[in-house]
Amino acid sequence: MGLSAQIQQLTQLITGPAPAPTVAPPPLTTSPPPVNPPSPVPSALTKQWTRPKLPSLPNFSSERTSGRAFLNSCTLYLCLALEQFSCNEEKIFWTLAFFRDGHATRWSENLFHHEADTGVFPIQSWADFEQQFRSQFFPVNAKADTVNALEGSSYYQENRTVDDYLDCFLTLVSDTGYTDPQTLVVKFHQGLKMNIQGQIATMPFE
Repeated sequence: MGLSAQIQQLTQLITGPAPAPTVAPPPLTTSPPPVNPPSPVPSALTKQWTRPKLPSLPNFSSERTSGRAFLNSCTLYLCLALEQFSCNEEKIFWTLAFFRDGHATRWSENLFHHEADTGVFPIQSWADFEQQFRSQFFPVNAKADTVNALEGSSYYQENRTVDDYLDCFLTLVSDTGYTDPQTLVVKFHQGLKMNIQGQIATMPFE
C-alpha cells in the first residue's frame, strides 16, 4: 500500500466515516380552512307568491235591476285578472259566456249572428261593450224609479232588520240625489216599523 493510501486510511479511521449529506425537509404546506356549504334558504322565503283564485261570476239573469251589479263584477274581475286576456275581444267573449237567460241570450246570439254574416264582430272595444250593455240592461230611468220608490211605500222596512233597511234607504238617497236633511229624516222615520217609530217617539232627547 502506498504512503498516500495509508494516510487516507488513517484519516478515515480518526475522523470516522464522512457525514451523510443532509436533505432539506419538505416545506410545510398549510391547508386552506374548510368552507362551510351555504345554509339552505327557508322554503317560506323561496316560495313564490301566487294570486288568490278568483271566483267565477254567476250567470246574468237579464233583469235590468241587476245589470249594474253584474257589470261591476265583470269590471272588477277583468282588472284583477288582466293578464288572462290578450285583447278586448277576449274580454267581451268571456263576459258573453254568462249570458244564458232571456233577453241576454238573445242579445248575445244577435251579436254572433252579425259576425257570421259580416265577418266582423259588431263590438270592437270594451268601452263600446259597456255602453251597449248599459242601454240594454240598465234601468231605463234609474233616477226616476228611485224617486218614485222613495215617494211611495215600497222602501218601507217591513220584515227587514233596521240595518238592512238603513242600507237600502241610503242607496235610494244616493240614487235620487236628495240632500235636504229634514226631508231625509221624515222619509226614514216614515219607513220604519210602527213599534220602532213609537220607541223613537218616547225616547228622551236632550
